Amino acid sequence: MFTKKGIGVSSGIAIGRAYLLDRKRLAVSRVEITDEQIKDEIERFKRALATSKDQLEDVKQRHYSDILREHSYILDSHILILEDKTLVNGTAQAIRDLKINAEWAVKGVIADFVRLFDEIEDEYIRERKLDIEHVGERILKNLMGQRMDGVVELPPDAVVVAHDLAPSDTLQLKKDRVVGFATDIGSRTSHTAIMANSIGISAVVGLEDVTERVDNGDLIIVDGSQGIVIVNPDGATLLEYRQRQQKHLGLLEELQKIKGLPAITIDGHSVELVANIETPDEIEQVIDKGARGVGLYRTEFLFMGRPDLPTEDEHFRAYKEIVEKVAPHAAVIRTLDVGGDKISSALDLGDEINPALGLRAIRFCLKHQDIFETQFRGILRASAFGKLKILLPMISGVQELRKAKQMLRDAMDRLRQENIPFDESIEVGVMIEIPSAALTADILAKECDFFSIGTNDLIQYALAIDRSNEHVAYLYEPLHPAVLRVLSSVVKAAHNHNIPVAMCGEMAGEPLYSVVLTGLGFDNLSMNPAFINRVKRIIRSTTLTEARQLAEEILSCSTTDEATHYVERYMTRRFPDEVGAG
Repeated sequence: MFTKKGIGVSSGIAIGRAYLLDRKRLAVSRVEITDEQIKDEIERFKRALATSKDQLEDVKQRHYSDILREHSYILDSHILILEDKTLVNGTAQAIRDLKINAEWAVKGVIADFVRLFDEIEDEYIRERKLDIEHVGERILKNLMGQRMDGVVELPPDAVVVAHDLAPSDTLQLKKDRVVGFATDIGSRTSHTAIMANSIGISAVVGLEDVTERVDNGDLIIVDGSQGIVIVNPDGATLLEYRQRQQKHLGLLEELQKIKGLPAITIDGHSVELVANIETPDEIEQVIDKGARGVGLYRTEFLFMGRPDLPTEDEHFRAYKEIVEKVAPHAAVIRTLDVGGDKISSALDLGDEINPALGLRAIRFCLKHQDIFETQFRGILRASAFGKLKILLPMISGVQELRKAKQMLRDAMDRLRQENIPFDESIEVGVMIEIPSAALTADILAKECDFFSIGTNDLIQYALAIDRSNEHVAYLYEPLHPAVLRVLSSVVKAAHNHNIPVAMCGEMAGEPLYSVVLTGLGFDNLSMNPAFINRVKRIIRSTTLTEARQLAEEILSCSTTDEATHYVERYMTRRFPDEVGAG
């Protein structure tokens, strides 16, 4: 018996037999070619692209179900990557210029893509590099004549153990035979995690070397709630987890009952629970999970993997689709939050020593006003079809806010001159994710309509740590006294000026913090849709008085450990079933 710690991404307890799925990286060699071979090599690459696209389309056709309908955008995004001009033209150019085989050219272009994504600050967007890698692997396998797809015949109660799982892998596994996933790599925001949550399969990712330590047929427990995998458990451990498994199934039934209910405390205080999304196709999942709207739409995906910039009409169509699908609720559109990240080759700014602190987000948009105006016009036009709000990222002070609002007013003036309708009273919010914005929240609150706190960045900037750096990631502490004081002061500043305050970072979707955030006074929590009902059940089971008392207690703590231990003890005692459930 041994235990591995990873990242729990889909709650619950799975008990079954290990089935190793071979999805390790392919070994690719560089082969020099002659001038005469260049044309044939490019054609071979294009045939592999066409085959890859046909395979994905076939997966969609053969496995179209309620689950796939909800996540078809993932396979569609893989198809779009296959059609991307940077990939297609870049690979062909590499074959010509370097006189190399298609496999090596594909590997190089995919590696360049991945490096760009590694520089991106937003973890959710950064993790899309896995999709690029999955597509690259598919092309390479087709170039090398290796079998790619097919429904895997699994034994009953199988726990699939793999280096990684592509979305197409996940869709083709027979759900009635799979009880859990365990992978070497991955994160909470990977598409494997998102799909496992929707399918209802317990999953732990980021286990590093689980494929090397597990054999086919090993008895294995996947605890997606605590993020651990236990291999060949002893009798006592197995009995304990079977009891916990039954308890979790009861919790799922309870969560289903409250799906359509609001998040209101016992004493009548309401907290709006909304969703973070990346594409309009996710709206069906948002509604199904009981979200009351979209609290954060990451518009960067309109700019990703393309050599050109999205047009005003592309912006308009994307936002219009969102606002119509989410009606009668509101959708918050975050303006472009890239810069040094260089998601689109059309946004290439050259290398920056520290992109996270460089020309990105609002700084980039104010410098490139044509891009900003195009996005503003698209948002404004879509606002005529439902309730849209604008969220400005990385605002460091009121001067940037005023400049952005002036640009918005200018865009409004031009639309009026063109007789194009829009919401004249559209709300503009500020994302509080920089210490300077938090410290001047009382000034900013006078000139905007709402705040949304991005804890992922705010915590990193406040504590001067990079949580993607394994040497200092342990210092990323949401309950650090400095973080708690910042959160409390921003909420008070907002409420003193009668504007609502939301949280859209990962902290918002963590059940452990639900009562604390309610007590601190957050009006709105925006999260991955999978966590909404879990957070909702906690809020509906507490009182505002109780929540405020807890918030006051931890605000008086001197250290992170004191605050964390206090909250863990409190939440484990009050909500033993919900805490740690994913």
